[in-house]
Amino acid sequence: MAVLAYSLGKREINQHFNIKNAKLISSVIVVLLLLFHTVSRYYGGSDTCDWLLSSGRYLGENVWQPYGCMMHKYKITDSKSCLADKKVAFVGDSRIRQLSYSFSKIIDPERKEEGNKHEDIPFHDDSSSVNVNFFWHPEANDSMKERLRSWARDPSSKPDVIVLGAAAWSIKLHSGSSETLQQYRVNLTAIAVTLERLAEDAEVYWVVQDPVNEEALSADRKMITNHQLELYNEAAAYALNSSKRGARIKLLAATRQAAMETIVQSADGLHLPKSTLNVGAMILMNAVCNKRMRPIDGSCCQEPRPPSLLQKLAACVFLGCALVLLVLHAMGYGRHRHRPVPPDVESLEERKPPTATGPPGPTAQLQVLCRMGVIMAYFYLCDRADMFMKEQKFYTHATFFVPLVYVFVLGLFFNETSKETKLLNREQTDEWKGWMQLVILIYHISGASAFLPVYMHVRVLVAAYLFQTGYGHFSFFWLKGDFGLYRVCQVLFRLNFLVLVLCVVMDRPYQFYYFVPLVTFWFIIIYATLALWPQVLQKRANGSGMWHLGVLTKLLALLLLICYFANSEGFFQSLFSVWPISKLFELDGSIHEWWFRWKLDRFAVIHGMLFAFVYLVLQKGQGMCEGRGEALFSAAISNLLLCLSVVSFMAYSIWASSCKNKTECNEMHPYISVVQILAFILIRNIPGYARSVYSSFFAWFGKISLELFICQYHIWLAADTKGILVLIPGLPSLNILVSTFVFVCVAHEISLITNDLALVVIPKDTGALLKRLAAAGLLALLVLLLTTGTGSSTVPGAA
Repeated sequence: MAVLAYSLGKREINQHFNIKNAKLISSVIVVLLLLFHTVSRYYGGSDTCDWLLSSGRYLGENVWQPYGCMMHKYKITDSKSCLADKKVAFVGDSRIRQLSYSFSKIIDPERKEEGNKHEDIPFHDDSSSVNVNFFWHPEANDSMKERLRSWARDPSSKPDVIVLGAAAWSIKLHSGSSETLQQYRVNLTAIAVTLERLAEDAEVYWVVQDPVNEEALSADRKMITNHQLELYNEAAAYALNSSKRGARIKLLAATRQAAMETIVQSADGLHLPKSTLNVGAMILMNAVCNKRMRPIDGSCCQEPRPPSLLQKLAACVFLGCALVLLVLHAMGYGRHRHRPVPPDVESLEERKPPTATGPPGPTAQLQVLCRMGVIMAYFYLCDRADMFMKEQKFYTHATFFVPLVYVFVLGLFFNETSKETKLLNREQTDEWKGWMQLVILIYHISGASAFLPVYMHVRVLVAAYLFQTGYGHFSFFWLKGDFGLYRVCQVLFRLNFLVLVLCVVMDRPYQFYYFVPLVTFWFIIIYATLALWPQVLQKRANGSGMWHLGVLTKLLALLLLICYFANSEGFFQSLFSVWPISKLFELDGSIHEWWFRWKLDRFAVIHGMLFAFVYLVLQKGQGMCEGRGEALFSAAISNLLLCLSVVSFMAYSIWASSCKNKTECNEMHPYISVVQILAFILIRNIPGYARSVYSSFFAWFGKISLELFICQYHIWLAADTKGILVLIPGLPSLNILVSTFVFVCVAHEISLITNDLALVVIPKDTGALLKRLAAAGLLALLVLLLTTGTGSSTVPGAA
C-alpha cells in the first residue's frame, strides 16, 4: 500500500508540476526580479561604491561582505600597481593613525608601528613610489583646516587620496559639552568647503566615528560615550552632505557597522581590534583601486565594461532573428506549428542522436534562436550588466555538508527499477553523472575548495567524468565501428555549442570553460587512437585474439605519448602555443592553465578506455553474470572484490584527509584517483539488487550535467565563478533556492535548444556537411582575426 501511495502521489505531482510548467514559473520569476531590481536601483540608488562604504555584514570571523557587491582582497602586487606614484594622506586622531597603519601594511606587510603617537608619521615604498602619510590632527579645528587649505593652495603637495576623521578628542578634552559639539559643526562646515575643492581631482573620505566599549574605557575617557559619538556623526553627515557635497566627499560608515560587532574585543575600549581595522583598510583599498584595477572579484565601485564588437554582433544576430520571426508570424507562417520534442535530451558526449524527428522548419529554427537569444540576454544581465547583485563566497562545513545531505536524501527517495541490469548501463551512468554534478555545484557555491579533503574528492569526480568519456566513446567505437564524420560532428557540436556562444556573449576565452576543451581534446584523441589503422573492432576481434593484442598495443602507445607530454612541459607549451591552436588553449596569454588541467587528469581517459575493453571482453566471454538480482561474479569473488573496494575507497578518503597541501595532493592524484573510481563502480555494480535500481532524481540531472556545469559560471555563481549571484538580497537561503530553480530550468532549456540545432547544423549528407564545415571554418577564422590582440585577464576559479 505504501508503494502504491508513493507511485500515485508522484504521478499526481508530475501531472501538475512538470518541466514545462517549471520553466513558465521561472520566466515569471525572472521578469518580476528584473522589475524589482530596476525599481530598487532607481529609488534606492545603484552606486556600488556607496554600498561598499555604507553597509555590510560579517559572513564569518574577519570576513566582511559589503551590501550587494564583492570586495577584492588586495595583496602587495596589485595594491602597489594601483597606488604607484600616488600620495595617500590620513588626517586625524589615534584611530585614524591605526587605520593608516593597516592600509600601508597591505602595501608592505612588514611595516612596524613605531612612529611617535602624537606626531606626523610618513611612509614611503621605494619600489612603487607610494606615499602613505599620517598627519596628526585630533580635532576638526583651525589646525586641520589650515593643513587642508595648504594642499588646496599648492597642487604639488596635494594628496591623491585623503582619509580623515576626528571627534573623540573633542569629546574628551571638553567633557562632551554641547558648546563643543556646536563648534564642531561650525568648524566642519568650514572645512567642508576646502574638502569640496580638494575633491575636484582627489578622492576624499570622511571616516564616521566608530563605537566604543564604554565599560572598558579608562577613567579619563569615560566621557566618550556612544551617544556623544552618534551626535558628532550626525553633525558630520549634515555638514558634509549639505550643498550636495556628499557626491564628492564620501562617508566611510561601513567600518562603524563592522566595529559594532567587534568593539568588545578592544583592549582599551576605544581603539579597534586589528581584524576590524583590516576590514576598514580593505574597504578603502577597494574604493580607491577597483575602478582602476577592475578585479573580477571586486564588483564594488566598478562600472560594467562596454560591450565588445563581438558582443554587439551577437546581439544584432539574435535581434535580427526576432525581427524576422515577427515578420513571418505577421504573414501567417508557423502559427500553429509546435517544436517536436526529441525522445532523448542527454547533453554529454554519449547522447544518442534522435531518430524519431527530423530537422525543424525555418520558423521553428528562428524560434529556437530567439529562445537562445533570450537566455543569453539573461546571462549577460546576470554577469556582465549592473542589474543583479553579487556576493563573495564563504566556506563553512555546514554550507557544504548540509545541502549535500539534503540532495542525497532526495536522490534516495526518487528511485526506480532499471530497464537493464548491465554494468554501467545508461540509467546508472546518468545517475552517476547527476549526483557528481550536484556535488560539484554545491562545492563551487560553498567555496569548499578551501577545505583540502573536499577539494581532493571533487578532483576524483572530475576524473570520473573523464573516465566515463573514455569508457563511453571506446565502447561506442568498439561495438558500432562508426567512425563517420557525421558522428564526430554531432559529438563536437553538442559539447561545444553552448561554450562557443558564451565565449562571444560573455567575452571569455574558450579555455575559461576548461572542462569542455578537456573533453573535446580527449574525444579527438580517442577517435584518432581507434580510427587509425588498423581499426580494431569487436566483430573483428571475435575471430582472433591477436586483435585484442592490437588494441592493447594502441592503448600502450597512447599511454607512452601521455607520459612523454607530461614530462616535456616545454614541448607541450610550444605545441599548443602555435596560432590558431593557441587561441583555443590560452588564458591570459598563457597556456599554463591548460597544462595544469590536462596534466592533473591525464590518465583518467585511458583508464576508462582500458576498463571498457576489459569489461567488453569479459562480457563477450560470459565471464560475468548480469541478470536481474544476480551478483556480478561468484559469491567468493564478489565478496572479495567488495571488501577490497570498500577498503580502497576508505583508504583514499583517509589519504585525502591527511594530505598536507594541494601541490602535494595534485602530484599523486593522476596515479591514484582511479582507485576510488573503480572502487565505486564495483560497489555499485557487484550486488545484483544494486544494479536493478537507480535514482531517477540523479539521472534527470545527469542528462543535463554538461549544461549545468557550464551555466553555473554566470547565472548561479557570479563574477565568472568568483562570487554568488544575488537575485533576492537580504535572504541568502531564499536567494539560493530561487536562483537554483531558474538556473536548472535554463540549463534544461539549453539542452533542448542544442538538440534542435544539432539536427539543423549537422546534416547527414556528407557533401552538405563538408560545406557546413567549410563555412564554419571561415567564420571561425574571421572571429579569430577580430579577436587577435585581445585577451581575457580572467583566471577561472575552479574546481
